[in-house]
Amino acid sequence: MSKQLIVDGTLVEVEDGITLLQACEQAGAEIPRFCYHERLSIAGNCRMCLVDVQGSPKPIASCAMGVNDLPPNKDGSPKIISTKSPMVKKAREGVMEFLLINHPLDCPICDQGGECDLQDQAQAYGRGGSRYTENKRAVEDKHLGPLIKTVMTRCIHCTRCVRYMTEVAGVEELGLIGRGEDAEITTYLEKGIMSEMSANVVDLCPVGALTHRPWAHNARPWELKATESVDVMDAVGSAITVNTRGRDVMRILPRNNDAVNEEWISDKTRHVADGLRTQRLDTPYVRVDGKLIAASWDEALAAVAAKLKAARPERIGVIAGDLAGAEELFALKDLCGRLGIKSIDCRQDGARFDPAMGRASYLFNTTIAGIEQADCILLVGTNPRLEGAVLNARILKRHKQGGLRVGLIGERVPLTYPYEYLGAGPETLAAVADGLKGGGSNGFATHLNAAKRPMVIVGPAATTRADGMAVLALAARVAQGASQGADENWNAFNALQTAASRVAGLDLGLVPDKGGLDVAGMVAASAKGALDVLFLLGADELALDKVGAQTFVVYQGSHGDVGAHRADVILPGAAYTEKAATYVNTEGRAQMTAKAAAAPGMAKEDWTILRALSALAGQTLPYDDITALRAAMYKAAPQLAPLGSVSGAGSIATLAGLSGQLAAGAFANPITDYYLTNPIARASSVMAEMSALKKNSAGANRDAAE
Repeated sequence: MSKQLIVDGTLVEVEDGITLLQACEQAGAEIPRFCYHERLSIAGNCRMCLVDVQGSPKPIASCAMGVNDLPPNKDGSPKIISTKSPMVKKAREGVMEFLLINHPLDCPICDQGGECDLQDQAQAYGRGGSRYTENKRAVEDKHLGPLIKTVMTRCIHCTRCVRYMTEVAGVEELGLIGRGEDAEITTYLEKGIMSEMSANVVDLCPVGALTHRPWAHNARPWELKATESVDVMDAVGSAITVNTRGRDVMRILPRNNDAVNEEWISDKTRHVADGLRTQRLDTPYVRVDGKLIAASWDEALAAVAAKLKAARPERIGVIAGDLAGAEELFALKDLCGRLGIKSIDCRQDGARFDPAMGRASYLFNTTIAGIEQADCILLVGTNPRLEGAVLNARILKRHKQGGLRVGLIGERVPLTYPYEYLGAGPETLAAVADGLKGGGSNGFATHLNAAKRPMVIVGPAATTRADGMAVLALAARVAQGASQGADENWNAFNALQTAASRVAGLDLGLVPDKGGLDVAGMVAASAKGALDVLFLLGADELALDKVGAQTFVVYQGSHGDVGAHRADVILPGAAYTEKAATYVNTEGRAQMTAKAAAAPGMAKEDWTILRALSALAGQTLPYDDITALRAAMYKAAPQLAPLGSVSGAGSIATLAGLSGQLAAGAFANPITDYYLTNPIARASSVMAEMSALKKNSAGANRDAAE
């Protein structure tokens, strides 16, 4: 069904159910607004979007009226709508005049200056003068935590922030209290907002009432260079824009990608920027007499090459970290193959994923956007709020549409939507599997059986256990059983990865060859004196205190974190904002970062370090530039070539066919501190402040409960 309208003299045909505002924009008209946002519910309280509708005695708020609500003309002719009539012009001038009555003249010192909706619309739709001579009202600023700076006198009560926190972040901590002149946006209890996605309210604020505290008064938007890139703080692969001034990353903002993050990013993604400037490795180091001494590149690479050539391949271990791009992972795998090294692993956390089980065994197969079609979700050993905050917001979005059941097996955690708690460990998952086969009375199995689009989401609490492969196989069988009544081509099995490098590493085969050791095996072998060289490519989440003193440790990375402290040679690499690298997100979508800033000092891009090392080690890699390297990489892993898209990953039949012994014990979520999960975040003072606030808040809640 469709409806015809005449907008500013143009006949348009619009679909049923849309608002007048959307219809006018489809006709090419520009409609100003403050409170309306396409991803939030309609409030209709700013009145800036007024239009003149034929037959109406007064202007109509176009955001709050649907095209279906318009009464038809008696003769059946299309309704005439004007967005430029004298009545509309006068009405908008009046609305703008009221909005500016109490707004302070802060533009020269306001961080919103240059990207402020109020500035732009006052210029375009305002009267050009003020008739208000009384004193302006002032509002006390509110404490919203270390991320959000408030100047509440500027607030125009659009309530975008309130609706966002409730509807998207799922944390009802903001609201509007008072009436009339006493109305204020507040947190009720005057405490910091404890949400992993709270800072998106600053992007939504159309005035300068909410701004970013960490970079307050640091730069104007027109001073900054914008570079489109991809986030690596988790495996969601959110689209971001990196703003730089000179060689410094000043801020990170979200970029729209409806298939992945819509227009939201997590607080860690946004405010980790200061960690890119501190604790950086900017020169090679070699340990001499127990002390790390600055060295030249030739000296550092020669020391590493000498150790690699002296050690037998079976006594060399290689571990890739969570922030490595596909290019350096491929070069590392290639070099290991030429040197005969079989002990190589990208599963730093000990996850049991195996590329031999097929690509579908380690991907989020229904895709992130596919969550919006699900009608039943089983969470197994995962806390998506911490492991993929933006992905968790999709589940909340789907829940608010109605008709979704969510079940959780694992730790009880405060998700942003209600769920049915089923149990703590693999025995509960086994009961669900039996229920699907008709051998049990598990209630949630009944819901999975009846679902047309079920999802089973398996997280790191399940996959990093010693019986992780058995749990994965059981979850795959549950997904297969649930999919029998599902729509065609719907794969219900989903692995929620947490490391940005993980999927690319598995695609490229960075797992131990036959006879090789995994991460735990390498650490254990080192402790026994059976490992001569351990090469760490940005691997900082290991128990390196268990590595034997006689093992020669090489650390290649960007930050002076755990790996660098234990290293005998340090090779400084580039961070994700300083190189063009490919990252594959949890759903198998290959995306590429862009070089936004130069690496500090003598640091280099990681693949170039490995290329130089290969020549000194006597096994020169056959590519001298990034184009040649990518050509070889795409030949080895063709699924990395199409950027920005997700292709079919195949079947989970091989994984589901595995059998294994399940161990007793509850699933334990590995992320204990959301804000300090990688070396960049641990170098950030903002993340440290958020971590401390979270711990204090948790302690206060415990005290209150007791």
